[in-house]
Amino acid sequence: MQIDLIETFLDLMETRSFNRTAERLNITQSTVSHRVKALEAQFNRKLFTRNKGGTAPTASGLRFLDHAKALQHQWHEATRAVENAGAYERSMRLGIQHDLAEIFAGRWLSAIRADLPATSIYMEADYSSQMNRDLAAGDLDLAILYTPHYLPDLHYERIGELTYRLVSTSARTVADVVPETYIQAVYSPAFDRAHRLALPHLSAAPLASGQNIAITGLLKTLSGAAYVTNITAIGLERDGFAFPVTDAPPIAQAVYAATSIRTRHAHQHRRIIGVMQDLLSR
Repeated sequence: MQIDLIETFLDLMETRSFNRTAERLNITQSTVSHRVKALEAQFNRKLFTRNKGGTAPTASGLRFLDHAKALQHQWHEATRAVENAGAYERSMRLGIQHDLAEIFAGRWLSAIRADLPATSIYMEADYSSQMNRDLAAGDLDLAILYTPHYLPDLHYERIGELTYRLVSTSARTVADVVPETYIQAVYSPAFDRAHRLALPHLSAAPLASGQNIAITGLLKTLSGAAYVTNITAIGLERDGFAFPVTDAPPIAQAVYAATSIRTRHAHQHRRIIGVMQDLLSR
């Protein structure tokens, strides 16, 4: 079975539009129709119905969905294994949350290389939503992220947390923080909820970002107050750029390891997760 038929089917299940799928896959609408017909011919079943209301999956299409996702995942894994074999026994594609990469990427990869010398490693920093999609599609083997999506084929486990602290270029207490110059940190939905509960009057700031390094740059450029990682807060205070807001509560962000259900007990996955868990606990 050709993988382009599977990927066209999966995209169409998401868009419910032949036109939109054609745009997203950079092919013609007639090619989308041809691929769907080819897939339907193999099953001798209609997978979609088309009418004035749009495109909808049939019962057969809905039943095929989970199998199609598994086929796509296995194809991507097989492709990487063959293409990246080289002199290594295996390859791994890892994702990590931006803020965690800023702090831990070097030490994490160094420890992994020492622990798994026969494994080639590719790592990219991203946001949780994209890493969840990449894991489900088989484009990542493992991710360290903030927000699990609890997709059917994925396994999540909490492995630690990262602490964020409120700093300011001028205010020393929460009462002194000026809302107009506050930079709101939105590192994850969970962080945003905790922030709104702790400091509701600062939860409608004129400027917001979801990345620690960006917020740090804004603080240095514009001044004001914002939540940053604990290590960044220490560095800003040491360099005289900003100082802790003494009565502001720290906000802890949970960190999760995510893998496919099929590989959650795999030896190399457990060792890679263990390295990050050790780094977070220090």
